[in-house]
Amino acid sequence: MIYFTADLHLGHRAVINMQNRPFTDVEEMNRTIISNYNAIVGQDDTVYLLGDLCHHLKVEEANEIISKLKGKKILIKGNHDKQYDVSLFEEITDFKTISANGIYIAMMHYPMLSWPKSHHGSLQLHGHVHGRREDNEANRDAGILRYDVGVDANNYCPVSIHQITSFFGI
Repeated sequence: MIYFTADLHLGHRAVINMQNRPFTDVEEMNRTIISNYNAIVGQDDTVYLLGDLCHHLKVEEANEIISKLKGKKILIKGNHDKQYDVSLFEEITDFKTISANGIYIAMMHYPMLSWPKSHHGSLQLHGHVHGRREDNEANRDAGILRYDVGVDANNYCPVSIHQITSFFGI
């Protein structure tokens, strides 16, 4: 299975208040996000991490936390990502396109107004803006095939390719 997520911000205390996350402290947030992730993702699954995995952590601490996440991880770097241990990932890049289930998908940490094949039914997946589900619904209702895979918009969980294509009815 293929999954996508972004903006975990593990280790970032201030994001709890900044994004009104329902956690009492950073330890609860880290524990919940890691637990949710690992309850969904299997060791053989592929996960596209669209940036901002950790923030305000030493790189050694970040690597330790990232090593707890299951799956074959591909990092599309965000503005808060450090020089993580490359052995934790299958690939690290700034931008990536794939074709999955017959759908062309462009991925970047940042949302784009236009992306490769955007006028031919392709999807753009992103993070960065810490949107809510309502933002994804507004895009869909406006005919915009752009989806925020960030945890804030997806109940603090990764989303599968099937969830996203079903959401858009494709």
